Amino acid sequence: MEITELSIPNAFRIVPEIHHDERGVFAEVARSGALSEAIGYPFRVGQANCSLSSRHTVRGIHATELSPGQGKLVTCISGSILDVAVDLRVGSPTFGAYEVTRQDAETGVSVYLADGLGHAFIALTEDACVNYLCSEPYVPGTMIEINPLDPEIGIPWPLDGVPTMSDKDAGAPDLATAVARGMLPGYAECLVHYERLRAGVAV
Repeated sequence: MEITELSIPNAFRIVPEIHHDERGVFAEVARSGALSEAIGYPFRVGQANCSLSSRHTVRGIHATELSPGQGKLVTCISGSILDVAVDLRVGSPTFGAYEVTRQDAETGVSVYLADGLGHAFIALTEDACVNYLCSEPYVPGTMIEINPLDPEIGIPWPLDGVPTMSDKDAGAPDLATAVARGMLPGYAECLVHYERLRAGVAV
């Protein structure tokens, strides 16, 4: 597999080798050792989630407060999505920037997002199924939500109408409001967090 860091530090795109035969296809989507080496600290799975979305559904932008945080390995396992990583770390050199990755079940492409990065996607097909391997179990009350339609961020969603969204996502604050409310993690705080993960210190 090929693991490449995106233009946003601590976000990675994983492209597996696809094996075809008369039965269909097989792909090794992730290997803990290779991913751990790329991200700089051990990749662990504390929780696995799965979502099923109809076409033109937008989910996100979601992140998790530190600590414990919740890094994510995101893979589309049925259908197609446009996956978006957003840097929500205040003070980061790429704060507010985003990067888009198309994910299709046929390609097995995944994205890893470290703590402090926001995640969103739009379903390009009916019944788009997305699998999330999360580094920590979800802790109620620690979710960070940013409005995915915030024009300051400017994600180019391929929409021909109003997207399907949860009330929580549709009513989430924009980036500037989240900064003003102190909702977002600081870049220096995240760097310390990553160092603790490298050292194996419990978060």
